[in-house]
Amino acid sequence: MRILITGANRGIGAAMDRAFRNEGHEVLGTARSDPGYLPLDVTDIASQRDLAKLLEGQAIDAVVCNAGVFLDREERLADGYPPEMWADSFAVNVTGVFLTVQSLLPNLQLSESPKIAIISSQMASHERAPGGSYIYRASKAAALNLGRNLAADLKGIGVAVGIYHPGWVQTDMGGSTAEITPVQAGEGLLARIMALSVETTGCFETWDGRPHPY
Repeated sequence: MRILITGANRGIGAAMDRAFRNEGHEVLGTARSDPGYLPLDVTDIASQRDLAKLLEGQAIDAVVCNAGVFLDREERLADGYPPEMWADSFAVNVTGVFLTVQSLLPNLQLSESPKIAIISSQMASHERAPGGSYIYRASKAAALNLGRNLAADLKGIGVAVGIYHPGWVQTDMGGSTAEITPVQAGEGLLARIMALSVETTGCFETWDGRPHPY
């Protein structure tokens, strides 16, 4: 398979990059500004167009929308969560997903079994709502909703869409006390993406294959 992963230079993205390469797949990794990766700012339409032009006419079997930010971890309800933080978070976590899918859909349509994987979070779940981190939770819930609706619209042309909770992972975002290693997350997500099909499109699953409550 030929897989494109956004935000492949660190954290879960880097772990997925390694996992796919270890299984013999071709990986196109993107990063905002990191030598060795295809340049892509998922929030910038010009950057998206540049990548689409670079890859024009090339089949991509799976697009993994992994790039994301968690900016409101330390915010307080009384005086935090400024409007620009909402805008910046949604620009990456939601709009960036849509723009990536939109710009690379022609490449996916050249594949015999095209797939889109959206890395969301358990924090997207409205059934699991313990409070706090309002911006991140809302943005990941929006990414989940986006994925579900893309699945409905793209099923007819044979493009499968899966939405995934990658686990609480020991990365800069997850912290050193998180439950699983990047290797576990990367290998688990590889298995989920490989199993994704039009028959299971629209699924919301954990890294280890369990259905996640919405």
